[in-house]
Amino acid sequence: MKNILVTGGNGQLGQALQKVAGDYPQFNLLFTDYQDLDITNADALAAYFSAQPIDACINCAAYTAVDKAEEDEDNAFLLNFQAVLALAEICAQHNSQLLHISTDYVFSGRQNVPYTEEDETDPQSIYGASKVRGEAAAIGYNEQTIVLRTSWLYSEYAVNFVKRMRELMQEKQELNVVFDQAGTPTYAGDLAVAILDILQYKTVNPDAALGGVYHYSNEGVTSWYDFAIAIKEMTNATTRISPVTSDKYKTAAKRPAYSVLNKEKIKATFGIAVPYWRDSLAKCLKNM
Repeated sequence: MKNILVTGGNGQLGQALQKVAGDYPQFNLLFTDYQDLDITNADALAAYFSAQPIDACINCAAYTAVDKAEEDEDNAFLLNFQAVLALAEICAQHNSQLLHISTDYVFSGRQNVPYTEEDETDPQSIYGASKVRGEAAAIGYNEQTIVLRTSWLYSEYAVNFVKRMRELMQEKQELNVVFDQAGTPTYAGDLAVAILDILQYKTVNPDAALGGVYHYSNEGVTSWYDFAIAIKEMTNATTRISPVTSDKYKTAAKRPAYSVLNKEKIKATFGIAVPYWRDSLAKCLKNM
């Protein structure tokens, strides 16, 4: 049985991994959060990796307060860059596979066709810039590191768009939701399965050179407005939802206007099936 360290174990993706862990009996997932393991502390990481063999690390820990990051740059870079560098270093020292989670915010959003892994990054926010630095640190230290970019993550857990919309539709008669930002929602349960399938593939093919950047989101494309409409329809809510442009909803950080991710590489390399976003939304809402 392989020991898999999961950082950020109390977040959306960490909890989704906890839910599906039983389907992968060959892995012993060790869930930690900042109270258990401070990944910004190199000495703490060294002690943890020395206490037991760690075959792989799934780094779900991140500074994700996108707007707050605009005035909290030091902490955003501490967790999204410096901590990733420390993880990459300790994983390399112990010959442990690192799988690091990144984001669609690394792109400018000016494109109008799905972004591939080879497209140039051009973040428009502190959060996006910190994640770009983290990607470079992870792969720069060990070319066998896998960076997995995702987008619009939601789940039954923590704070996210789906949970917030459900709450607001129970409280309000009218809502305004932006319609000029296009992307693809990602159900954390699907992403968790994809991550463990990748590690399983690596176990079966230990000598394969599979490091690098991969994209994973659900299939399809939508706007935040149409995403909200789908939630309304699937929950039989009666709230009136109106589409508005982004300039009517001011935020500290600029969001990508278009951040659809091309997933051909991950499907071709690992044989991963990617569910359609509406199907996964229905599954999540049913679980709620």
